[in-house]
Amino acid sequence: MLTRWGALIRSEEVQNDYPRPQMVRPAWQNLNGVWKYAITSLRTAMPLQWDGDILVPFCVESLLSGVQRGVQPDQRLWYTRSFVVASIDPTTLLHFGAVDEQCTVWINGAVAGHHRGGYQPFSLDVSAYLHTGPNDITVAVTDPTSSAGQPRGKQHLKPQGIWYTPVTGIWQTVWLEKVPRAQHIQELKITPTPECDAIDLIAFLNRQSRDPTQAIRITIHLNDSLITEVVARPDRRVRIPVPDAHMWSPDHPVLYDLTVSLIRIANPLPQKDESPATLLRDLPLRGRAEAQLYAQAPHTDAEVLDSVTSYFGLRSINLGPHPVGGEPTLLLNGEPVFHLGPLDQGWWPDGLHTPPSDAAMIHELEYLKAAGFNALRKHIKVEPARYYYHCDRLGILVWQDMPSGFVPAQFVAPNDEDEGHRSSQESELYDQQLQQMINHLAHHPSIVIWVLHNEGWGQFDTRRLTDRIRSLDPTRLINSTSGWLDVGAGDIIDRHDYQAEPQPPGGDGRRALVIGEYGGVGWPVEGHVWNPEMRNWGYQTLHDLTAVQAAYHKATDAIINMHRHDGVCAAIYTQTTDVEGEVNGLLTYDREVEKLPRRWLAAVHAPLTARSSYGNKSSYGNKKEIDP
Repeated sequence: MLTRWGALIRSEEVQNDYPRPQMVRPAWQNLNGVWKYAITSLRTAMPLQWDGDILVPFCVESLLSGVQRGVQPDQRLWYTRSFVVASIDPTTLLHFGAVDEQCTVWINGAVAGHHRGGYQPFSLDVSAYLHTGPNDITVAVTDPTSSAGQPRGKQHLKPQGIWYTPVTGIWQTVWLEKVPRAQHIQELKITPTPECDAIDLIAFLNRQSRDPTQAIRITIHLNDSLITEVVARPDRRVRIPVPDAHMWSPDHPVLYDLTVSLIRIANPLPQKDESPATLLRDLPLRGRAEAQLYAQAPHTDAEVLDSVTSYFGLRSINLGPHPVGGEPTLLLNGEPVFHLGPLDQGWWPDGLHTPPSDAAMIHELEYLKAAGFNALRKHIKVEPARYYYHCDRLGILVWQDMPSGFVPAQFVAPNDEDEGHRSSQESELYDQQLQQMINHLAHHPSIVIWVLHNEGWGQFDTRRLTDRIRSLDPTRLINSTSGWLDVGAGDIIDRHDYQAEPQPPGGDGRRALVIGEYGGVGWPVEGHVWNPEMRNWGYQTLHDLTAVQAAYHKATDAIINMHRHDGVCAAIYTQTTDVEGEVNGLLTYDREVEKLPRRWLAAVHAPLTARSSYGNKSSYGNKKEIDP
């Protein structure tokens, strides 16, 4: 099944938008396009012959890849292509948006690096392996999919029901980027303060330096107006006040523009004696005195060594009393906001994990906004960074799931007395990829809730992992167990209920009550079904618009009643689109048919998403909300 956006793809121009909106450099080289591929056994060395062409960044199983072949756990997927480098003077970084699941990278026949984890971006410094002119890159990938316990989401070697076609290999953009040879900005960490009147920013360099003439200049703009400019040392936490702060929310998704430059200035530190020991005695580094010296240092004509552009939003998410009854509820910027969104699988009939284009993602998100949704639950998948950028700028609250992984013996049933256990090796792998996901996505104001475990799919160590998430990111809420076995951890009690009229969860007085999955009204629309020969199903399967609308209205009325009388403060409807054999989407799998029209949905949702749904609300301090 080909989407309208997939039909527009040209091999010489594939996903040409810069793939990392939270840290942009203007000069980059896109390596998407036609590569050679081969599928071999694990025992086979680097192939001498290739099976054909593959279109990167679409996985080998997908229609858009031009291949549509599966890769078994005892096989290896190989890629190769040539690219031209005009100059090797600066450092060259090779970036991968994501490769599923384990890979090794060669440049001109030399091993340049390895990576494991199907959802995390990674980068390699390949400068030492390059030469001027044509160069070769080769990538080898293995993927156990559902035969092992690594985080994999809904991929399965035998797709059926709620399990989908596997994704193997490169599935996000590959690109090259030139950076200064000595040092460059490697990462930005941006965290709003709890009061949302400032940000804490750390600009990490690729190598820390004691060179006192290196500084970073941080410039913040809003709607092209300068807000502030600050100079500080790299690799330090810098608190930057944002006067008269404007808050990010679904109604007003205000984003501040940010430029961070690595600059060369005159040494502002005391210079009585240049020895490091004397400097440490004369001035406590990483403190207020050092920060003040750099803040006052002249920098107008400073040499710029490296520069990146970024953005941030100011918003808070926490728990507070429900205006009716006083139960714990979700507060956005200090005010109760009902989170209404779909369960969003992020699968495409032609690209599988990979959206065909930015336009395809935007079409879907704009439909959800117009339909009256202010949230979505990104279901056990991590999207490309541009997806979250569009959620940031359009104003959509995101519940981000950790992709689950398990073998059948690790499944936890809802009536089990205890959750499962993992070996040290599996636990370490999960912990690492959980931390990588949080670090990678923490920049996005749209993400407000981390969802740790879903329905006992390999659930383990819930309390410990909840504490781990809290230590990594205290600025967001945690849904420790979405559905099924609740062990009392986190900020949310989450019930899944696919009855025609869902029922509320029981409360404990500490955590917010939500319906994490409901609905699932199925309708197979002729001509828009992925595979008419397979079983196409929904939790309720109906066959005409009138019946589907009645079922949706009935479920929504139950949610409205829970909100008004039981303190339920969020609901996640299954689901945004049909996916393979599941036909319970609001849109067909090809995104061509609005099975439930956006205007009709907006009217049905109004009692939940209108600002009056909680009654009178107090303002949050003196912060302002403005149109972006």
